[in-house]
Amino acid sequence: MNAWGGSVWRLSLAQTGSKEDAEDVYQDVFVRLAQSTAAFSSDEHLKAWLLRVAVNRCHDVARLRSRRPAVPLDSIPFEPSDTGPLAPDEVRALWEAVEALPENGRAVIHLYYYEGYSGKEIADLLDLEPSTVRTRLQRARVQLRASLGGVDHDLCKPVQSDDGPSGAARSCAG
Repeated sequence: MNAWGGSVWRLSLAQTGSKEDAEDVYQDVFVRLAQSTAAFSSDEHLKAWLLRVAVNRCHDVARLRSRRPAVPLDSIPFEPSDTGPLAPDEVRALWEAVEALPENGRAVIHLYYYEGYSGKEIADLLDLEPSTVRTRLQRARVQLRASLGGVDHDLCKPVQSDDGPSGAARSCAG
């Protein structure tokens, strides 16, 4: 739980937009892991399984949320640990822009930039075609640029090519 708990938490919070829902998803994911009889061939296989369960559970929460009012974004604690070359207010603006994306855009942005998955790995996790992942990434980037006033805040570049090894994070440089 310690090794991948942060990834599950960040994905859950990014997908649900609610601390309470993210806590529920987080707890459900690890309860399912404890109940699972699956044997994982590697840590990456385990991480992929955990994130897939989290995505599925977030979808369930989204369906239930449509029956109740949404939690305002301001109620989500914003605590960037490392802002890199961006000022804290720029990080907050980027965070809010990502949160405003449709769910499918948030998912691919989070998995690509925050978790370091390649397009193919995201496609496998979300049961999508790689071309669909590329399209969603491109559309999400366009929406982010538009919501950030057309300024190119795309400072995070992949460290690896799209078909490289999994788990490589994105590097932020000016």
